[in-house]
Amino acid sequence: MATDGASRSGPVPIAPAPARAGHSADSGKDSIQPSMPFICRTCARRKVKCDKAAPTCSRCRKGGFSCVYQAPQPRSQKRKLGDDTIEKLAHYEKILRENGLLDTDTSETGEPSFQPSASVNHPNSVASKTGKLLTGHGRSRYIDSHMWHNLGDDEMQDLSNDEEENETNNFISNTVGEMALDPLSGALLGCQQDILQYHPSHVEAMHLWKMHAENVEPICKVLHIPSTAKLVESVSEYPETASRTDECLLFAIYHCAIYSISAEECKKKFGQNRSTMMQRFSFAARQALVNASFLRTTEISVLQGLYLFLLSSRSTYDPHTYWILTGISARIGQRIGLHRDGEGLGLPPFEVEMRRRLFYQVFPHDSRASQSAGIDYVSLPEGWDTKPPLNINDDQIWPGMTEKPVEQNGATDMIFCLSRACIGKRLAKSGGKINGARKWSLTETQETEKVIAAAESEVEEKFIRYCDIVNPLHFLTIGLARSGVTAMRLKLRLPKIWDKTATKEEKRALIQLAQKTLDTDAAVHAHGGTDRFQWHIKPFFLWGTRDSFIFMLATLLKDRAFLSHEEIENAWKSIAQLYQNHDELFEGKKVLDVALGRLTLKAWDSWQSERGLADPEFIGSLRHARRKQENRQNKVDDGIFPFYNATSSSDSSLTSGASSLATANINMDHDFEFDMSDWINYWQL
Repeated sequence: MATDGASRSGPVPIAPAPARAGHSADSGKDSIQPSMPFICRTCARRKVKCDKAAPTCSRCRKGGFSCVYQAPQPRSQKRKLGDDTIEKLAHYEKILRENGLLDTDTSETGEPSFQPSASVNHPNSVASKTGKLLTGHGRSRYIDSHMWHNLGDDEMQDLSNDEEENETNNFISNTVGEMALDPLSGALLGCQQDILQYHPSHVEAMHLWKMHAENVEPICKVLHIPSTAKLVESVSEYPETASRTDECLLFAIYHCAIYSISAEECKKKFGQNRSTMMQRFSFAARQALVNASFLRTTEISVLQGLYLFLLSSRSTYDPHTYWILTGISARIGQRIGLHRDGEGLGLPPFEVEMRRRLFYQVFPHDSRASQSAGIDYVSLPEGWDTKPPLNINDDQIWPGMTEKPVEQNGATDMIFCLSRACIGKRLAKSGGKINGARKWSLTETQETEKVIAAAESEVEEKFIRYCDIVNPLHFLTIGLARSGVTAMRLKLRLPKIWDKTATKEEKRALIQLAQKTLDTDAAVHAHGGTDRFQWHIKPFFLWGTRDSFIFMLATLLKDRAFLSHEEIENAWKSIAQLYQNHDELFEGKKVLDVALGRLTLKAWDSWQSERGLADPEFIGSLRHARRKQENRQNKVDDGIFPFYNATSSSDSSLTSGASSLATANINMDHDFEFDMSDWINYWQL
């Protein structure tokens, strides 16, 4: 009977109702159609209304979908404890513990750490030094509030259950009231809707996945290639089986894949315009996030999808909006507890590694976005202790593994990500000597030099020594790591330039450091194999490239007397090469790009006035770009940063920040000072 089947957790077999006497079984008017007490799984997943007809509901019958009825998991009964009951329990436990009759793990404060038994229906609570991680069903929620520490595990389980939308018989309405519960989702898209029609064909999906795995994943490594490949293959064959979380990840992957290739390559492989495919997958990715209620998510795969979507959307939003969105990803990461190392929380080895990978991408990404928005750096969560991922290949880990993988010595899939995390973690943990200091004493400077030297030694010993310069990813790893070390030394010594206490020898040494960074950037672009990483290299530069560029321009403008004519000529050749490799500097979409263009023109005009030189090609392009900026100034209100679409060809899409900066006076003594803390917080990028 259907009523008895509702109490079981497995699929419910339904027998067709017998035909009434005197009527055929096909009679629609006189046959009695049984009704289920809950909606079918397919309608629940697609978030459409189900008429609960058995054996097949009308929507599944009409769409040709598989219709399976399965009773929802019963909700756990809440058990409320009064304050007096909790106090009594704590008192009795204390007596038993003092008499050696109770062996209970305690935290550093002496309070008992509750460890409830694992349950199929409830998250597990894993205690750490300062908080608890509720895990289960692929979700995790980190609880680190003094107020919530007074709650027992049962209460926290109920809290987690109450906040999750895990009842399959909840039909989601597209009303204004529902949208008001999630204002950012409403601002992004407006309502929930099915996106089944946006899935690519199986052949297209496999091509997109291959592009993502080759072009994007080596740079960020937030996915497990083997298991994600299986997901892409299965869902692309049967899109209707995709869950809401699957769609978040898959459409972000597809969006990243198209973002990573050129318009010509897209046309050749898919026969479609790159802009059209970008718009299609951007819409689907945003809608998938809305459908999954990403602001309330506790699922790793949703955060993976959000991060990948933002990574491939940085030219779509103005810097301020983008920073808000990356801030959301960081807050979700903190809510999931990524800032606490999974090994210390007792999580399985596979989850430990995937959480580490995601942490070392999400939080630095937010810091880098804050720089573009002109905001002071955003610090990591207080007390973070997440270790870098292990130096292993993806085939060494898999879901369900019980033994910790053995770390390798040598080059692995993680070499690029680990090399930058290696340097950044050492600096981030070094404390205030580097972070935020403007004037260092001799002792502090010497200590910081030791930190930089240690970071350089570690990255050279662990990673660079194993790099093969023929391998494009290895070549990029060498360039990034060494330019990072150079950038640190440059920033450490810049205060003497600001204080005007640097000697000619010290100034010359700084120019050489800056020149070395620009030469590294040129070498990376000259390597033919790095073409598939251009999506990352061009907008992000290498570590310290912008700092070195600005310092060199400022020196050429205001303090070039100590340089020889040949050194000045070499500097301008490097600057010309930089503009050739980074044509986005001419576009003027970002405030910093416009400022760099104005600074370059001022430095060149100063040098030209002495030598009477003709403008090189890149200077002519900059002058033309500046005239366009000044014309647009009359069309856009000063200080307004409108949303613009990366695929739009209209001039209005290029006005973000340009108008307010086009006539701004650049103060070389203040506007181009760079704090060491800026670099530390962008160590992952």
